[in-house]
Amino acid sequence: MSGTFVGMPAFPEAAREAVGNTTLRGNLRHATHTIRAKRAKAVTEVSDWAELREAGKRIKDHTLRHLDRYLEQLEEAVTAAGGIVHWAADAAEANEIVTQLVKMTGESEVVKVKSMATQEIGLNEALEAEGIRAYETDLAELIVQLGKDRPSHILVPAIHRNRGEIRDIFSREMSEWGRPAPEGLTDTPAELAEAARLHLRDKFLRAKVGISGANFMVAETGTLVVVESEGNGRMCLTLPETLISVVGIEKIVPTWRDLEVFLQTLPRSSTAERMNPYTSTWTGTTDGDGPSTFHLVLLDNGRTDTLADEVGRQALRCIRCSACLNVCPVYERAGGHAYGSVYPGPIGAILSPQLRGTGSEIDASLPYASSLCGACYEVCPVAIDIPEVLVHLRERVVEGGEVTREGNKVVLRPAKGHAAERAAMRAARWAFTHPGALRTGQRAASRTRRFHPRTLPGPGRAWSGTRDLPPVPAEPFRDWWQRTRGGKDGAR
Repeated sequence: MSGTFVGMPAFPEAAREAVGNTTLRGNLRHATHTIRAKRAKAVTEVSDWAELREAGKRIKDHTLRHLDRYLEQLEEAVTAAGGIVHWAADAAEANEIVTQLVKMTGESEVVKVKSMATQEIGLNEALEAEGIRAYETDLAELIVQLGKDRPSHILVPAIHRNRGEIRDIFSREMSEWGRPAPEGLTDTPAELAEAARLHLRDKFLRAKVGISGANFMVAETGTLVVVESEGNGRMCLTLPETLISVVGIEKIVPTWRDLEVFLQTLPRSSTAERMNPYTSTWTGTTDGDGPSTFHLVLLDNGRTDTLADEVGRQALRCIRCSACLNVCPVYERAGGHAYGSVYPGPIGAILSPQLRGTGSEIDASLPYASSLCGACYEVCPVAIDIPEVLVHLRERVVEGGEVTREGNKVVLRPAKGHAAERAAMRAARWAFTHPGALRTGQRAASRTRRFHPRTLPGPGRAWSGTRDLPPVPAEPFRDWWQRTRGGKDGAR
């Protein structure tokens, strides 16, 4: 992944600052509670939701097991339909491909429909370095871009902004990017949307090059699919003469029948809608209709390394609905910026450390950015067991071990700062495998409980600083069982 966010402090430090921002917390609490309440209602309307969820999981798992075959099938279908396929191993290669394709058109401006893959690789910055200006056209992405900000949510990148802040950004910045905001702009949603519409219409009508992502790619026909709510995607995909789509290789599905499952689960899980207002599909090029040139850039950038991990690969099922963010108590309080990645929240906590590795301070801390409450797993429309992967990645950070990086097997050394944790886990393992010692320790703890401190000393201070130490019971369970039940059945 791009180094755009790397260099940020570890999650606990970044989150501590975010938690102290009362405006941010208020914005997040209002938005996430509203979205998840609407989603819950939308999901209950579907009688076979559990079956759809299981179907989505199985389709994704099957596709990932046979990813090489379906990618080759996709390439053949796209090429046969008049498109051109490019393969990018990493962010640098993808940025170079796209930059050269834009230069070949002779244009210095492009319009973009929301694409997390291009944010992941830092495409806008790469284009700017070559004198090419990229204009975001999704309303929330426009707010982020004009505000010189970073996205903080998968579905609603500007979720951390309120209406007053958005009005100020539009009034202050729009004139530097094109058509200025109307005089006397207020913070009513209708006026803000109209200001964005007028500002963007000039871009749509002038742009010769469009850059997009895709929610899905259908291998059997070479069709790409974008779902969105504002119509900006339809403009970006149909008006420019050249269309360049940058898509992660995991976004593929085998057939149109498979796509039908996700077109039911994605809108309900993301925007709580029964169907997407705009579902755009395109297959190659067609004379007299849409762009005359179509390029598809298939992006790896750590995905095949993730695929090699039998536990962690389930993160590649993700369809970017953001349901896990909206129910996560950690995300609600810390916000998206603390995750140091374009992928925030629970899914970001398991996806970013796999795509980027755990070598940086921020990536090594992300698997701990969770309470392991399991709410994310309950709402995931493709049944990604995020808590399982979090624990798996925590083990990797603490213990090190063999992983795949850039296609090669390497052995990671344990991360710094976890020596006490490793020692505690080894001591616990020894105690649990020696029942006599465990029994003695439990009895000693019970009899000395009045002398126990309320916080842990030394390195343990970091744990008890934000948690209450659980009280030790008056007697161990084993003793209680023997006293109350042992005389009846002799069980110990």
